[in-house]
Amino acid sequence: MTPAEMALLHAESFILPAPWSQAELQATLASPFTFALTRPLAFLLGQVVAGEATLLTIAVAPAARRAGVGRALVADFLDHSRQRHATSAFLEVAETNHPARALYTAAGFAPTGRRKGYYCGAGQSVDAILMGRDL
Repeated sequence: MTPAEMALLHAESFILPAPWSQAELQATLASPFTFALTRPLAFLLGQVVAGEATLLTIAVAPAARRAGVGRALVADFLDHSRQRHATSAFLEVAETNHPARALYTAAGFAPTGRRKGYYCGAGQSVDAILMGRDL
């Protein structure tokens, strides 16, 4: 999946936080610490730095949701992060994104903190829930 295809899919998947542009995706993918995992109609970007894995973003096309694609990508992220010698993983998710929070909880992530008003746009402000887990 190309950065252009990722940007289109991300735009289908997000309003808040704002979707990533093709340029932002290309810049992120240029890092040797970053990796992309793809499935049909879905992708996940992750990063491993100094033993810590970060799930940067995940996008699943509306037509592919509720079919296990996101769950499979998160499992792939955990496996790939272990292969890169990560010992812990974390992410941040909009407090209002209940399906994603349920997905991450099912994958063993637990809340570790909160960033007040972290996601802003479209006249609203939403807290980020920080979640983490050991690998």
